[in-house]
Amino acid sequence: MKHLIQYLLIVLLLCFVQRAAAQMQVKKDTVVQLYGVVMTADSLQAIPGASVIVEDKGRGTITNNQGVFSIVVLKGDKVRFSVVGFKDKIIDIPDNIPGNQYSLIQLMVTDTAYLPATIIKARPSRAQFERDFVNTDIPADQLEIARRNTDEATRRILLATLPADGREAVNMQFRQQAVKYSYMGQQPPVNLLNPMAWADFIQAWKRGDFRKKSE
Repeated sequence: MKHLIQYLLIVLLLCFVQRAAAQMQVKKDTVVQLYGVVMTADSLQAIPGASVIVEDKGRGTITNNQGVFSIVVLKGDKVRFSVVGFKDKIIDIPDNIPGNQYSLIQLMVTDTAYLPATIIKARPSRAQFERDFVNTDIPADQLEIARRNTDEATRRILLATLPADGREAVNMQFRQQAVKYSYMGQQPPVNLLNPMAWADFIQAWKRGDFRKKSE
């Protein structure tokens, strides 16, 4: 029984070693040394400093002064070539490459960018400068905006036009109920017979408050 267990362990160990060796061989066969040169498509000039990035792998390199690059990739990877002033180019590394080396010449096409037109005008004269300086509409700063928002006339218009919010409506209802409960069981006073109210009315009449309001 003991010899049988030893035999089984040896067989399992050999199978594991063989499988690991096969995996290493497969992984080794998928590794490719990619090298080449990046050039312009119109004049076939070398492009230095071009980025050569393996997509979704976080690895890459750049071309030297002669546009030459070299990087290790895997079969089936996607490689992106990018450089300022040219359109990006993505290539696929073939799965059926014979051997472990792959060379290419990557041609980059110029990326044309159209900028908005710029109008150059002559320097204005003194009269034109003074006219434009006086008539320039300067936007209001925060202090001016705050002053306009707190203006008494503006606040009066807002109070007359804006409806009350929830808190104001509830407070008004509570005040009305408080006045109603304070006179519960008795007749509310009538200011028509209040001498103090008449005194205030006469003083306001002498001051001309009503005349100013009517005007």
